[in-house]
Parts: sequence; structure tokens; C-alpha cells
Amino acid sequence: MSEISLMITITDKAREAKFRELYKENGGKVSFVKMGRGTATPGILHSFGLDPSEKSIIDTMVTNETFERIKRALHKRYRIDGPGVGVVFKVPISSVGGKKQLSFLLNGQDFKKSEESTLKKTEFELIIAITNKGFTEYVMAAAREAGAGGGTTLHAKGTGMKASEKFFGFMIAEEKEMVYIVTRTAEKDKVMRSIMDNVGINHESQTICISLPVTDTVGMSHLIPEETELDELT
Repeated sequence: MSEISLMITITDKAREAKFRELYKENGGKVSFVKMGRGTATPGILHSFGLDPSEKSIIDTMVTNETFERIKRALHKRYRIDGPGVGVVFKVPISSVGGKKQLSFLLNGQDFKKSEESTLKKTEFELIIAITNKGFTEYVMAAAREAGAGGGTTLHAKGTGMKASEKFFGFMIAEEKEMVYIVTRTAEKDKVMRSIMDNVGINHESQTICISLPVTDTVGMSHLIPEETELDELT
């Protein structure tokens, strides 16, 4: 049995391509890249051998088996535990919005569904909707129709795919936007279903949904944060 996780990598932009190539070689073929900048103080950066350069955040869907292969390769090729190389961690995924979306995200990784873990029995869930650029309002309209509040939009680029490639007969766009929506676990399925039915993989937005268990919260007395948009560095 396998579990699916979101593997999150934070590294300098200069190393991004090397990380993505290693992931592709070891089964993590589809990734989504966001740009950011570190916020640690100069003293902390110096202690860890880091610099305040532009950062790449790479999100990759992996099974446990794929993650173990990648972890071994990172230790062997890049000595990932050394200072200034990067940080890689995984977060368990509690659900994916449909078999087609799962097939696309795993891209050939062997997966057999296992039983739900106790970690996933949480009060809140984070829904991540990955959509083509320009369709975030459509995604939020579908989410609100099911009772969701606001969301946070981040700009990203899909890797491991080409504009000329097709997935279930649909052209794949590289320019993506990711919408983060926090909702109560009891309402998560309804929100994801609304997004899939209204702007899912068969819609021109080609939206894919996953959800992550939120194990702890601060400032969630009103359940959902107000809608904001994060301007990522380009």
C-alpha cells in the first residue's frame, strides 16, 4: 500500500533545474514551481550557509516509494544535509479531486490506496486548486457556491509538461495559478466537488484539486481568512 504526499522543496533559483531533473529521473515528473525570497535574518542565513537570493519553491506529488528514491538520490548527488543546498519535506495528502487528476499528478508512479490515517482526521483542510492562468475567479466562484470563504492565489509554472502535449485529449498549459482555500473538513468534499464539476479537468481552466490536513491553526475563529492575492517575484 502507498500514501501520496506533497513534496515541497525550497532552494536557490540557481539550483531549481538540477532538483527538477533529479526528481524526474526518480519518478517525480510533474512539479509546480513558485518563486519567493527568504525572510531569515542575515545572522541566521550566515549560520546555515545561505544567502538572501531568490528562492524556488517546488511542489511535487510523490508516493512514499518515490520519495524514498528521491531522498537517497539527494543525499548521494547533492549532499542535501549540507549547508546552503536546500530544504525538502513532505506533507500527507488526504484527497485528490478525481482519478484523471491523480493520474496526471503521479504520471506513472505506482499507487495503491491505503487506509486513511489518524493524522487526516482534522477539523480543517487546505484545498489547493491548480488552474490555468487567468481562471482563479472561476475557481473561487465555484468554491463559494459550495460555502467556501476566501482564498489566496499564487502564480506558478508547471514543469514536466509541454504546451504541445495532451492529457486525456486536452492541451497542457505551463502557466498556472494555485488557489489555497482553508475549509472545515466536513465541508471539504462539497467544495472540491463544486470546483471539479464547474471548472474541472474538462473545463478550459483544467483545474486540479488536492487537499491537505491542517493539524493546527491560529487565528481561525472565523474559519476562513479574507481573500488575498500574493504577488510572487518574477
